[in-house]
Parts: sequence; structure tokens; C-alpha cells
Amino acid sequence: MKYIVTLNGKKYEVEVEKGQATAMYMGPAETAAAPTPAAPTVSEAVAPAPTPAPAATPAAAGDGEPVTSPMPGNIMDVRVQVGQKVKSGEILFILEAMKMENEIMAPKDGVVTAVAVAKGATVDTGSVLCTLK
Repeated sequence: MKYIVTLNGKKYEVEVEKGQATAMYMGPAETAAAPTPAAPTVSEAVAPAPTPAPAATPAAAGDGEPVTSPMPGNIMDVRVQVGQKVKSGEILFILEAMKMENEIMAPKDGVVTAVAVAKGATVDTGSVLCTLK
């Protein structure tokens, strides 16, 4: 695709193709009707942005049912420790997502066998937060 770009009062013709961009000086913006000898073409190969590797969900080392994050966000508070007994509905973590604090609660009674995140950690949807047995 070709674009005409005006930058600081100068016109440039920019051609963009997959993996390569070419820019050509076309002269001052005020004299668009009068052709100006073109400066040498500037070519720059643009490397495609590397695709980030999917974030590995840290597997909690404990036995039992994993408690996962329902949404992406930041862990604001960790309220459990390994070996702690919890009851169904007890708050395990505070997860900040979209400027709101969300309480992540225990899905059942049990004992925390592993905690996979710490305060300040960033998590994705489905990331293991802890395991309950």
C-alpha cells in the first residue's frame, strides 16, 4: 500500500509491503503540484515483531484441585499459606482487574497444598493460583 505522509511541512510517499517499508521524499507540502526531483529511496527491512511465547501456567506443586484465575489481572493480596485449612467461600486471593478488586474464594473445604502466586504477580485467565486438597 502507498501512503502520502506530511511531516514537518515535507511530503513523503511511503510504500508498505509485508516485511519491508520504502519511503521517498516528495518535496515541501506547499508545492505539491510542482514535481521535485526525488531524493534517493530509503529502504528499511522491518522485521516482524516476534510473537511472544505463551505464558507458562505455573503448575502448583501440591496435590488436589487447582484454583484458577477467572480473569487476567494483578494479585493484590494473598490470604492463604501452604498447609492452611480453608472453608468453602473463604477468600483466598484479591485479584485486581479493570480497576476493581475481585475476591477469589475457595470452591470447597480443604487444605492448601500449594500457592503458585505471590502478591504483585500478574496472572492470565486460567492461571493456577493455588491447589486445595
